[in-house]
Order: sequence, then C-alpha cells, then structure tokens
Amino acid sequence: MIVTAAVRETIAGLRRQVAALHAELPRNALVVWTAGNVSARVPGADLLVIKPSGIGYDDLTPDTMVVTDLDANLVDGELRPSSDTAAHAYVYQHMPHVGGVVHTHSTYATAWCARGEAIPCVLTMMADEFGGEIPVGPFAMIGDDSIGRGIVETLRGHRSPAVLMRNHGVFTIGATARDAVKAAVMCEDVARTVHIARQLGDPVPIETADVDALYARYQNVYGQEL
Repeated sequence: MIVTAAVRETIAGLRRQVAALHAELPRNALVVWTAGNVSARVPGADLLVIKPSGIGYDDLTPDTMVVTDLDANLVDGELRPSSDTAAHAYVYQHMPHVGGVVHTHSTYATAWCARGEAIPCVLTMMADEFGGEIPVGPFAMIGDDSIGRGIVETLRGHRSPAVLMRNHGVFTIGATARDAVKAAVMCEDVARTVHIARQLGDPVPIETADVDALYARYQNVYGQEL
C-alpha cells in the first residue's frame, strides 16, 4: 500500500488525537485495567488508527498507537493491534459515514448488556443524543469481524450511535473519534440514571413525536456554529 506524505501527516495527527482520547475512558470510569479502545478512520485511505492490545492507559502515547488496513492487518506500528480491531474495521468498511469507533465495558451500560435489554428512551438527554432507545446487538465472539457485523446490523437505520452488545459491552460510533467517545460517556450516564429510576418504579417513556422533536433540535440547533 502506497501511503502519501499527506496521509502520513494525517496519521500522525490521528495518533495524537486517539492517544489523548483514550485518557477520557478511565477518566469517565468507562474501563478498567487495559479493557476498551478508541479508533479513528484515516480520511483518504482505507486505514484506521487504534490502541494496541493489552497496554495500560498510562503507557499509551501517540507512538504506541497502531495503524491497520480495513481488513485489520497491521500496516504501521511496533505493537499488536487491539483484539477488537476486526470489529472496528468492519464498521468502517460498511458504514462510510463513521469516522470513529469506541468500545467500553462501563458498569451500568454493560449491566444492561448482560440482561440483553435495550435502554428505554425515558430521558430528554437520550432523545437528544440517541434519538430513542439504545438498542441491543447480538452475542458475538471476540477476535474476528462477528462483533462488527452485529454492530452494523443493529445500528443500520437506527439513530442511536451506541449499541449494547449482548453479554459483552458497549460500542459507539461517531463522525469523529471524539463524537464516539462522547456517545460512550453519555451512554453510561443514561444507563445509570435509568437503572436508578427503575429501582423507584416504572420510568415514563417519552412520546415518539417528542423524541423526534428533541433529537432534531439537539442535532441541528444546539451548540455553536463553527
């Protein structure tokens, strides 16, 4: 594979960005030990940047990030890629609008994964970010593209950027890696809040028309024009 100078410069920037974003996972209590990962698509090339396998978060630097192709083959780097690389690569192959993928085992969201239960849309924050419930994906074995297939099958045609992979953990997607990290943080937050609400009684669902209106406002009006 021929990598141009421009692509090499892009990869260098993404290595810095992806390394920095990994710090957000333990900071927001989304992972323990070496679990979890963040990746970013390399624009203009069939490549991705991802965390290496089994390396502690305190030891991650831009230089430790690895680059693979979209078949999960190592292209550049000294370390083995994450065991979830094939899943990330499959998402990038089949969802061209996705620029970032995140995987976590955050406690409350993963508890919903263990139950195999979608998180119902009972909070305006959920309507804003997820456009409805956070769906459950199928059980899939680790190491090949089976997880990626489950992610794509579940999220295609769904507004949610998060999927609860049954008996496993959370995967989130975004236009950028930062967007995917944000979705992972918010997924854990609403998973915890809805769990607590259920201890108090039956949470009240939001009407579909209101979910649609909240989602449209948040996606198109909220924030600043850059």
